[in-house]
Amino acid sequence: MQDPFTGKPTCLQGSRLPRPEEWSALQHDHGRRLEALARFSTAAAQVGIGTYPDDDLVLWDADEIGLLAAADPLWEELDTAAREFRATFPLVDLEDFGFPADVEDLLSECSPRLRAVSSGVEATAFEAEDHSIYKFFMPREDGHIGGTFSFGRTEDVALLAEAADGTYQAMLEKFDLIMRLGGMPIEVIGVTKREGVLVTKQTLGERLEEGADTSRMQPKPLIPLASRFLRAHRDHPRLYFVDETPWLVADLHAKNLVRAEDGELRPIDLLAAPLPAELVGKEPMLADWLQRVRLDPAASVLGEVDDDEL
Repeated sequence: MQDPFTGKPTCLQGSRLPRPEEWSALQHDHGRRLEALARFSTAAAQVGIGTYPDDDLVLWDADEIGLLAAADPLWEELDTAAREFRATFPLVDLEDFGFPADVEDLLSECSPRLRAVSSGVEATAFEAEDHSIYKFFMPREDGHIGGTFSFGRTEDVALLAEAADGTYQAMLEKFDLIMRLGGMPIEVIGVTKREGVLVTKQTLGERLEEGADTSRMQPKPLIPLASRFLRAHRDHPRLYFVDETPWLVADLHAKNLVRAEDGELRPIDLLAAPLPAELVGKEPMLADWLQRVRLDPAASVLGEVDDDEL
């Protein structure tokens, strides 16, 4: 299939779920994109280019450094990394989706080929003629986009998690995480050069009833977190391991879960961040539990004690 707006290959259309091989390829694309961004960020730092926030990197035209590539091995690596990243995260224009040139408000100047379905702090979502969902994530003036968590430590709790401004990397990690959790499939379409708007495409699902209790509807791979370890003023904070790294995953409330065509409840959005290793290391009981629960999701907070030690 071809995407009706970009003309590029796609495996998403309406409410149809991708076949297993398509799902695997889509997951691989998310991983490859993150790897390319990591290489690009490392190369930029080696030549003294700032990487936080990462909007300048993400919006960088790969041709801008081509002339410097032959001058120095570090600049050559930056050029190669930039081109590799751009191949995974192309530049697009809002006009590609039917918006007028110099559009200022996506809702009020909605494309005739898209129907607005929701608008929130992070993004505006539209339904296309083929019933696919397109989301447009708007950056802030300071270069941040979306959300993540910041962490602190208090006398009462090992980790105090608070919502914070995100980055493009955090957004790409979130999309990868949604896929890992069996969420509604997401394709990253690209980012607009002028505005920095991140554009995604997602499978359509049936919304849950407003305010529905989702405490028992959380994705099965998620692990409950003891309140003695973490306090987060968000809905349903849970633990998940991305490879061997522990992540906080939250906000899987009724607006962020939908029912797919196969009848399964699947996430469409969430808030997440990796747990800070430095703070985890200051709480031996938490560090010990994380080691054990990674291997056994049912592991208790208190480890087993040998009878000889009693």
